[in-house]
Amino acid sequence: MTVGRFSCNGPEAGAEVLGQIEARARSDGASGLIGPMDGDTWHSYRLVTQAGTRPPFLMEPRSNASDNEAFARAGFVPISSYFSAIVDLHVLDQRMPEPPADLTVECWDGRDEEALFAQVHALSSDAFSRNPFFKPIGFDAFLDMYRPVVPLLRPELILFARSPDGALRGFLFGVPNYAEGPEPGAVILKTYASLQKGAGHALSARFYQEAKRLGYRSAIHALIHDDNLSALRSAGNGAKVFRRYALMGRRLG
Repeated sequence: MTVGRFSCNGPEAGAEVLGQIEARARSDGASGLIGPMDGDTWHSYRLVTQAGTRPPFLMEPRSNASDNEAFARAGFVPISSYFSAIVDLHVLDQRMPEPPADLTVECWDGRDEEALFAQVHALSSDAFSRNPFFKPIGFDAFLDMYRPVVPLLRPELILFARSPDGALRGFLFGVPNYAEGPEPGAVILKTYASLQKGAGHALSARFYQEAKRLGYRSAIHALIHDDNLSALRSAGNGAKVFRRYALMGRRLG
């Protein structure tokens, strides 16, 4: 069972609410609780555990110190850890790798948003299906979730990797950090997924090139799992961690 949309004004009150949720979960026969998670990993989840000093970026999950302490007092412990980091685009290695010979990387053409998200939904459902806590989501619900951000999209920052027969093998979803204002200096590498070795590396390299060409100064590596290969690549690119998060859990026994 998940605990979603959680916020509290103080750790004692928050812990009390979580205790009430635990009692209800036990009565319903649940074996454990995880949170904060708004139902599934397609929606907002994670608790900010180290806030740092940078302001929140676009679509970043938010919480406060009271939320963190409330989960701890209620007996929750971290079960997955994540971070966000930022890199100066002008210090990245200029010799970005070419995509594998059997892949072509291209930008979205800016047309037919529904077809765009149909491709992203299908590949995401496949690529993420083996992740912990994954739950499938229907296309209509997926489209409703992303439709509000369509006006914010820049086609140059949405990339596809395709095999010679045109089959989609990977995608990357980037968006300017409009939390900074109408002319942000940072761009967010929000999500990428691939079904073929080398596709993710090729997509991220093209993303950095496009972002620099468009005049962005830095790139945010958003919400990376500590154990993901992306974490190694982020560190290898010289990105500096500025925020840490956790998904919390409690066994009910």
